[in-house]
Amino acid sequence: MNIQEANQYLTPNYARFPITLVKGQGTRVWDDTGKSYLDFVSGIAVNALGHAHPAMVKTISEQAATMLHCSNLYYHPQQNELAKKLVSLSGLDKAFFCNSGAEANEAAIKLARKYFHDQGVNKFSIITATQSFHGRTMQTIAATGQDKVKAGFAPLPQGFSHVPLNDWDALEAAIDDTTAAIMLEPLQGEGGVNLAAIEYLEAVRALCDAKGILLIFDEIQTGIGRCGSMFAFEKAGVKPDILTLAKGLGGGIPIGTMLATEKVAVSLSAGSHGTTFGGNPLSCAVALTVLDVIEQEDLLANVLARSTQIKAALQDLADEHDCFTAVKGDGLLLGLQANIEVSPIINACLDNGLMVLGAGPKVLRLLPALNISESEVSEGLDILNQSIKGLDL
Repeated sequence: MNIQEANQYLTPNYARFPITLVKGQGTRVWDDTGKSYLDFVSGIAVNALGHAHPAMVKTISEQAATMLHCSNLYYHPQQNELAKKLVSLSGLDKAFFCNSGAEANEAAIKLARKYFHDQGVNKFSIITATQSFHGRTMQTIAATGQDKVKAGFAPLPQGFSHVPLNDWDALEAAIDDTTAAIMLEPLQGEGGVNLAAIEYLEAVRALCDAKGILLIFDEIQTGIGRCGSMFAFEKAGVKPDILTLAKGLGGGIPIGTMLATEKVAVSLSAGSHGTTFGGNPLSCAVALTVLDVIEQEDLLANVLARSTQIKAALQDLADEHDCFTAVKGDGLLLGLQANIEVSPIINACLDNGLMVLGAGPKVLRLLPALNISESEVSEGLDILNQSIKGLDL
């Protein structure tokens, strides 16, 4: 495909790599020249089962031949079954389906405010973390703790404040009589692969309980097995009042979900929120297949094993090269902190047939599929090592 022609018709809001991908199979993708790449990006944590997984292909084909869409004016079995499954897995009580992570976070923010409105309590403000990322809508960029996503879009919706992740004193100081919720990513992906300490999350949960504040976990990137448990919050033993999911849940088909406790969810009353395409039969059927495959193929165990494998190799790189300072992350959301810009490394890897990405200018981020094999990890790490050696770092 002619990239110059594509740029003639596409808006310039993406800094795209100069390749055109045409096919994927498992952990590999191919461009229009026939060159193959090991995919350690997975559509930014979306392709949880890799590309063209047979079970997903079968589900998509069968569901497309049955029913693609029906309005949320009616019930359909795929949505009902997916809600039941996610409620069972999460320990929360109610599910709302939408199309993306940003939409799930919009729903969470609206629900938090509606909950206190229904009680006649003037609580509306939401505290999030600096370096957080919650989406690209006006409200979710206001919630995001990164100024770069907000430039040019003022005035933004009000009622959001940001404190450093894991800074207990700053969080306590930020709370006032209007605080409705604290919204956190258990592991920040876009913001630098920054892990929330278990002790911090435990203390935040206790604080929310003591002050009547809702706790929202944004697990758009960390949920659905990415961290080696179905949800990252399970590792901390801290359950939120509201949970948001997307990315890996659909394995490549757009879907977002907000889960909430019964006490809170009741405020999302008829007519208070909605979506045309959210929770359609196709997306729900595929999400059910993703969850089934994770269980059937024991992919949570694979995530933990491949995580250990990758972390050891990244630590070797950090020990060998002064430009790398720390291995970060959990499960298969991993980062290599550098004291230099990592874009030359990303480009060198791409030239050598490996797709990786950044998390900010100085963190190399790896997000392979949950079912990646030991040999594929070894192959990718070899390419990464050779790419780094070929640069004058």
